[in-house]
Amino acid sequence: MKKILLAIFVLLFSLQISFADEGMWLLTLLNKNYEQMKAEGFKLTPEDIYNLNESSVKDAIVIFGGFCTGELVSEQGLIFTNHHCGFGSIQSHSTVEHDYLTDGFWAASFEDELPNPGLFVKFLIRMDDVSADVLKGVSDDMTETQRDEKIKKNIEKIEKKLSKQYSEKNGYDVDIQSFFENNQYFSIIYLKYDDVRLVGTPPSSIGKFGGDTDNWMWTRHTGDFSIFRVYADKDGNPAKYSTKNVPLKPKHVLPVSIRGIQEGDYAMILGFPGRTNRYSTTYGIEEVMNITNYNREIIRGERQNVLLKDMRADQEVYIKYASKYARSSNYWKYSIGQNQGLKKLKVIDKKKNLENKFSKWISADETRKAKYSEVLPTFKEVYSERKDNVYSELYIRECFVSGTEYISFAHAANDLFDLLKAGKTGADLVDAIANLRGSSEVFFKDYNAPTDKKVALVMMKLFTEKVDMKYYPSFISNAKKEFSSFDDYIANIFKVSIFVNKAKFDDFLLNPTLEKLQNDPAFVASQSVFEKRSELRDNLKYGNEKLKRAKRLWMAGLMEMQPEIFFYPDANFTMRLTYGTIGGYSPKDGVEYKYYTTLKGYMEKEDEENPEFTVPEKLKKLYETKDFGQYANADGEMPVCFLSNNDITGGNSGSPVLNANGELIGLAFDGNWEAMSGDIAFEPELQRTISVDVRYVLFIIDKYGEATRLIDELNIVR
Repeated sequence: MKKILLAIFVLLFSLQISFADEGMWLLTLLNKNYEQMKAEGFKLTPEDIYNLNESSVKDAIVIFGGFCTGELVSEQGLIFTNHHCGFGSIQSHSTVEHDYLTDGFWAASFEDELPNPGLFVKFLIRMDDVSADVLKGVSDDMTETQRDEKIKKNIEKIEKKLSKQYSEKNGYDVDIQSFFENNQYFSIIYLKYDDVRLVGTPPSSIGKFGGDTDNWMWTRHTGDFSIFRVYADKDGNPAKYSTKNVPLKPKHVLPVSIRGIQEGDYAMILGFPGRTNRYSTTYGIEEVMNITNYNREIIRGERQNVLLKDMRADQEVYIKYASKYARSSNYWKYSIGQNQGLKKLKVIDKKKNLENKFSKWISADETRKAKYSEVLPTFKEVYSERKDNVYSELYIRECFVSGTEYISFAHAANDLFDLLKAGKTGADLVDAIANLRGSSEVFFKDYNAPTDKKVALVMMKLFTEKVDMKYYPSFISNAKKEFSSFDDYIANIFKVSIFVNKAKFDDFLLNPTLEKLQNDPAFVASQSVFEKRSELRDNLKYGNEKLKRAKRLWMAGLMEMQPEIFFYPDANFTMRLTYGTIGGYSPKDGVEYKYYTTLKGYMEKEDEENPEFTVPEKLKKLYETKDFGQYANADGEMPVCFLSNNDITGGNSGSPVLNANGELIGLAFDGNWEAMSGDIAFEPELQRTISVDVRYVLFIIDKYGEATRLIDELNIVR
């Protein structure tokens, strides 16, 4: 263990080779990238980015809602993020009468800004390497279970110590995160604010222009932004929503540059990339390709066909399902693109070459044999043994847990069921009923029973076609026994269940009984689904423990084998910086993509028969009169989107793209189709980040939204 830690220390804290475009770098280690960053054009210092004692750029970057990134752009707590990051909040405020998804929304004053229960932002306060403390007492001869228990106890001690200094009551979150497959650990302190209000958003015809057709594709003409504001108490501390709260005055605000960009300009992105698996073996990649991606494409494709048909037939259904559909379709298309990219770029072959090199390296030394010889055989064994369970669990999750709405909602009644079964009364029962009542308000607000009924039937038929009977939840066998067809079974659920009808559910909560739940077919189905899912997950536990050890040793071995490489850790939704340059690319012979698009291209894509490509009349007039204000480029064009070779992934949505001076030039929102393999294998010649140009953002706010009060808040660099 000491040898592994020493190797990692040497690799991380000695001068190494790195590559400008590849890498999601920890802010605490930027000194090791500094010379390379300067060579690319960086004009600040690492301390300007991350500083514990003074205001720095990291203080303007936030986790937005636990799934995206946002940035502070005004002294009054104004936040820019992506339209698709704010989509759920925008949808929650939309009605047929006030359809902000279709029409957009611009708050005319602070009082008009809309609260969003459950939405939060988190500021990174500091992060520190605590590997020595976490791994204290850990030895190589421990089993993985013993190792985990020791690490768990050590982490609890560290968290207890930090929690005295950073109290949760004051809004702090203390987190201990692992890096390099549990070979290194950092403590991370966040400050969380819960009062975040919607300030402005363009209509979806701008913010989501191109829809699924253009998603992950270049060229893009999407104004993918929305605007929020974080509020605090009068002293600037985190506080629950209150009309007495005031806009937060942040420690750092990003200047907004409208000077424009040129090919070759330095560009960096700070944000919270969600998950990459760059160090996966062939066995893990094949599982992703052949099980996860391949079947996700099938299942979500079937479900989305049903949703889309109903959404296009009814505006109310569209509003209810717009966010659900967008979340589903995003990674449906991603799965398709990733498989295509991995095959085209021959990633499996490249990984096999690395594994062969690893095997030869091990064989050359007896000490390495003792430590690493079982690593690759373990991968092969475990991935082979687990494939049926992984496959079946995926189908249960996609078809029923996330695919059939009444099943997941019925599962929310489990706590109440357990209390009733145990004969409990009093406060616990009252709380359980109150929680369910709150859940039902959220659920039924965006629920359309006829749509869910159609989806449920499609999901049941697909599941039974694709999955072996021994992995069926029990409700399927019972349905076959009691009903002549799945159609009749589903029809019965929507006739009698309390979980598909708000009036029935509200009546039930007035006098909940155990018998009512036990006889409800939706609740019975839900219980069997989650029981089977739990069983399948239990089947994976032993293999997962072996995999965890193999991954840890594989990572340590790779770093030991390749000391010339400055390794960066896989993304794990901690703040990272990626740096590179503005530029286009050539996806194939004879095709060259330039690095930016303009409003002209947006207009060229208009298709009145396709709702993904509709153009607002007001935007047409602005284009026709060339009323671009101060935001046009030197040629008089209105820039919309641009490309850079930065290394990002999911979670980076909404991240600021900054120039060499740390000024905001764009908002990252997507990757390009030809490099969908990027979460597993970075391809520098092809991998690009797609961002909306901040000049287009300001143009839409100013000229289209006429929200000049927001423009006045910004520190605009001309």
